[in-house]
Amino acid sequence: MPTRSAFSRLTAAMTALCCAVSALTTACDGDPARSPVGDIVARGPVPGAAELSQDAHGVSRFTTAGVADLRTGRRIRRTDRFRAGSITKTVVATVVLQLAAEGRLRLDEPAAGLLPRRTAAWLRRTRNGRDVTIRQLLTHTSGLFSYTDDVALSWSSFGAGFAGHRFKTHPPEALVRTALGHRPYAPPGARYHYSNTDYVLLGMAIRQVTGRPYAAEVRRRVIRRLGLTGTSLPGTRVTLPAPHGRAYSPAPRGGPADVTDLNPSVAGAAGELVSTLPDLNRFLSALLRGELLPAGALRLMRDTGASRGRYGMGLFPVRLPCGVTLWGHNGAINGSYAGTLGTADGRHVLTYRVNSDASVAPEAEERLLRAEFC
Repeated sequence: MPTRSAFSRLTAAMTALCCAVSALTTACDGDPARSPVGDIVARGPVPGAAELSQDAHGVSRFTTAGVADLRTGRRIRRTDRFRAGSITKTVVATVVLQLAAEGRLRLDEPAAGLLPRRTAAWLRRTRNGRDVTIRQLLTHTSGLFSYTDDVALSWSSFGAGFAGHRFKTHPPEALVRTALGHRPYAPPGARYHYSNTDYVLLGMAIRQVTGRPYAAEVRRRVIRRLGLTGTSLPGTRVTLPAPHGRAYSPAPRGGPADVTDLNPSVAGAAGELVSTLPDLNRFLSALLRGELLPAGALRLMRDTGASRGRYGMGLFPVRLPCGVTLWGHNGAINGSYAGTLGTADGRHVLTYRVNSDASVAPEAEERLLRAEFC
């Protein structure tokens, strides 16, 4: 959940691999090659990793490496639930664009007019806050400070203070107020800057427009519509639904710390989603195939003009050296990192995950994508 470039981990090594795509039988150092997920685990410190792909012919492949639980040694299962972090943003953006297509909101109207009165007043008092639009929230061009960049909140929720604050509830209004206590990064529309505040505000706007919590609209419009039986929005629930493995964070000493149980309200509409590999594949494929949005809205979702090629509306492009461009999102939260990506037509998709928030080597992640799509 801490703010970072949404796709930096996916693109940092795109041109830096020492092996050709076809040389999958030999690792770069000359040792026998591991599978891409095995490579992620071997490079550490990640206890377990898994991927599930579905190609254009409907053929699926599930691969796992390492363990889901360091105590029992069990492996990651295909339908294990896990925290999907900022992949939540793709789901939220889908609902906002559905509402726009229904004429219930306009993308270029000021966001303050679609927020609870007190939050709207805070936003209007922020420098240039009254001018921030729904479109700018969707594209991370609002300029608003990300609450996860607040030093105190970052320390307590994602840093050394996590153990003492892991079960604390963070109402969305409090997260927004933390963000608006800081100067904006830039005027609205001036430049792209990934901000979790943007999507917390979008979650609040969904409630104002529909009269229902954003999570209820996601369940009605996406989860039930697609039959995503392993996907949920936990709110303040601290445990994961069964089945699930464990989630780990690196610790200075004594091995990885188990962080499976936590209150995800600090992520909210920016990153609270719990899901499975099959559900995320089903969601992304349906989205890219046009099952959830009209064609014009889907084009807007993939329009990266406002961010100069970096981010659309809840989706970002990953351009592989073999010429394939993928669309999707990644997500990180305590104990979990995941990515879901697919071809523009949605016919070939891949979702992968690790049960740790330890940094995944960019070249290992890139190798996984090249092996699947190139």
